[in-house]
Amino acid sequence: MTTTATDLSVNSDFYVLDDYLNDTDRALIARVRGFVEQDVTPIINEYWEKADFPYQLVPKFAELGIIGTAIQGYGCPGLTRLQTGLVAMELSRGDGSINTFNAVHSGLAMGSINLLGSDEQKQRWLPAMARLEKLGAFALTEPEHGSDSVALETSARLDGDHYVIDGSKRWIGLGHVADLVIIWARDTADQKVKAFVLEKNDDGTYPAGYSAEAITGKMAKRAIQQAQIEIDGLRIPAGNLLAKSRSFRDVGAVLNTTRSTVAWESLGHATAAYELAVKYARERVQFGKPIASYQLVQNKLANMLADLTAMQLICFRTAALQDKGQLSNEQASLAKMFTGEKARTLCRDARDMFGGNGILLENHVARHLTDMEVVHTYEGTDSIQSLILGREITGISAFA
Repeated sequence: MTTTATDLSVNSDFYVLDDYLNDTDRALIARVRGFVEQDVTPIINEYWEKADFPYQLVPKFAELGIIGTAIQGYGCPGLTRLQTGLVAMELSRGDGSINTFNAVHSGLAMGSINLLGSDEQKQRWLPAMARLEKLGAFALTEPEHGSDSVALETSARLDGDHYVIDGSKRWIGLGHVADLVIIWARDTADQKVKAFVLEKNDDGTYPAGYSAEAITGKMAKRAIQQAQIEIDGLRIPAGNLLAKSRSFRDVGAVLNTTRSTVAWESLGHATAAYELAVKYARERVQFGKPIASYQLVQNKLANMLADLTAMQLICFRTAALQDKGQLSNEQASLAKMFTGEKARTLCRDARDMFGGNGILLENHVARHLTDMEVVHTYEGTDSIQSLILGREITGISAFA
């Protein structure tokens, strides 16, 4: 049985958090939701199956007025953190790969330049990125360094007026197509991790020493590619070192601004899965009655709604703290850890409610389930987030 991606007759706002939104917030939701329902949902399963991104949507993305999200100026919309979260929720409610496109470009790549770049660097790169004339990527993770990215081995050596970069990166979203790649490398002069901006040549090729290929065979986030990158003697102008990137702490500063947005992504997947499950339970007949009439199904839906509501409350409060400049790293970690775990479970329960029909792409829930297998891992696994919280709780660090 085929269902639509979401169903607005399902009440997924049980504590009426819509009361906290203003007309601008609601208009933003309507704009992004309209884009998802009209342009994304009808084609996304096709692109998921062939593991490719629908690049024809990029111009429509640019028209939404969301690129650059919370960045002020430089052609960016200057959204509040609540609005930034709502964008992530609505995009993810449609598809995780579509949200990842914006999260990588606006949150990680543009966010790094905005947070760590000089005024000249921001003016040089951000306006074109805000118009989606240039795509950005964020190259931190390495083949041997995921959770312990602080130990990254990619090196940068100053040679005249250029830095020479050597190393490898893995799982880099848009890393094989981006016009600008933020490469995090260890400066051999002081052993500090810093950010260097790679730019494509004028003819659209990458400079010598940079080789990137899309990783294939993924079970999730299939409609967007992540790259394996090899860097060998890559020369980057010294002026492309982000001026305010001085240590690994700056990596943390960037991720702290985006980690809460990942919580909103989890909420988007959970919302879609819950709504799909409720609609299916109402319509699916077994043993002569809709399965929604059975106690086990109602119990499961009630617990799904409780977890969904808890995720909403955490996301809204996190956004409020962030808009006040009061969100701590530990608070962001709690939001990411809790929503990642709960949304993963909720999506699994929704898929289970569909029975065998749940594995069909046409019913949409399978994409949300497999995407949550990724979301609960990236920007810090649930285990690492728990250890960050454990350090805050006990005053003792359980990891280096």
